[in-house]
Amino acid sequence: MKANYDVVVIGAGAAGLFCAGVAGQRGLSVLVLDHAQTIGEKIRISGGGRCNFTNRNTSPEHFLSLNPGFVKPALAGYRSKQFISLVRDHGIAFHEKHKGQLFCNDSATQIIKLLIDECQAGGVEVRHPVSVAAIRAEGAHWRVQTQGQGDTLAGQLVVATGGLPVPAIGASAWGLDFARSLGLAVTPVRPGLVPLAFTGEQTAFFQGLAGLSAPVEIHAGSPKGVEPSYGQASFEEDLLFTHKGLSGPAILQASSYWQLGESVRLNWLWAALDDALGDGDVLAELFDERVVGRLNLAQILGQHLPERLAKALAEQVEPTGRKWAELKGKDRQAVLARLSDFKVTPAGHQGWNKAEVMLGGVDTAELDPKTMASRRHRSLYFIGECLDVTGHLGGHNFQWAWASGYACAHALKRMVTD
Repeated sequence: MKANYDVVVIGAGAAGLFCAGVAGQRGLSVLVLDHAQTIGEKIRISGGGRCNFTNRNTSPEHFLSLNPGFVKPALAGYRSKQFISLVRDHGIAFHEKHKGQLFCNDSATQIIKLLIDECQAGGVEVRHPVSVAAIRAEGAHWRVQTQGQGDTLAGQLVVATGGLPVPAIGASAWGLDFARSLGLAVTPVRPGLVPLAFTGEQTAFFQGLAGLSAPVEIHAGSPKGVEPSYGQASFEEDLLFTHKGLSGPAILQASSYWQLGESVRLNWLWAALDDALGDGDVLAELFDERVVGRLNLAQILGQHLPERLAKALAEQVEPTGRKWAELKGKDRQAVLARLSDFKVTPAGHQGWNKAEVMLGGVDTAELDPKTMASRRHRSLYFIGECLDVTGHLGGHNFQWAWASGYACAHALKRMVTD
């Protein structure tokens, strides 16, 4: 029994196409199958249509996993500077936006074309739309059965089907279900990098501020959270008020650590501290009675935050409207404490349609971190978002796609002889 291809890749997203292109250029015969009418849709809509394709500062600390050390070999084996070099080789102009985040100057479709061109350079065959009906091990091979397009026999199988976010563009649990069917463990999944929703009294507060954006230091997660827990983290980013709750980079980052029932903590004074220059007790200087004594809290905060937000926070924290000089020392301390640790309790997240990534996935304990190969089925590989590996906002998830795909591609072997 002879295989038709060295490897079949299921999924023509970022990880799948990149892996296929690298493997093809190593001399392997590669077939990519995808159920979508148009491939690379998640790439196309990413980064506001300009694709935040990597981050200069990517490191293992930018990833969540129940097995945090799993990402280290792959990230070390293919660094962001290598993909940046590839982008330059394809003549794609790009810019750095914030904290190492790199975006195409023109369009995310340039990254899709890069991946397709790399596949073509390696003689990779890409078929879509193709629905996979079943896959089963057959001796030393994998038989891939499709609906209406026949069977394919492959020496190796790579699953790169992504996660559950944005089902409208074809996201599904196919890869997770397939892993389970083979007896592989899958950790619980939930939306990550997702806006948070509120109910009750807090809703009125947030709705009154809809459309405003402000810098904030945010803390989320708990070392004693409901299992599985990714611990806790803090971020210094912008927060966006919406009619349904909170969004913006700060909330998206925090949402990956937040769990239902927990509060997130907001430090509104961070904006003032970030504006300040100099050393010493900056907070004391900013609220020095000799400087701001004649101002009330709303006026003080208005120097660093949008006026409408400053007034709303002042009403929550110090509703009397007294001048700062009129407040007793203990009252001032109480006001500053509340502003620096302003607790809000989300009622939930806004679901898979609004999420950018999936938390959880195929348990990394099932895989070899150097190759992405299954420990139970040595010719089976999982890469990209379908694993229990999730990056922070800012291009880190794309870098995981490139790194995990590269590690897998270099582990694949030529099995079909001419």
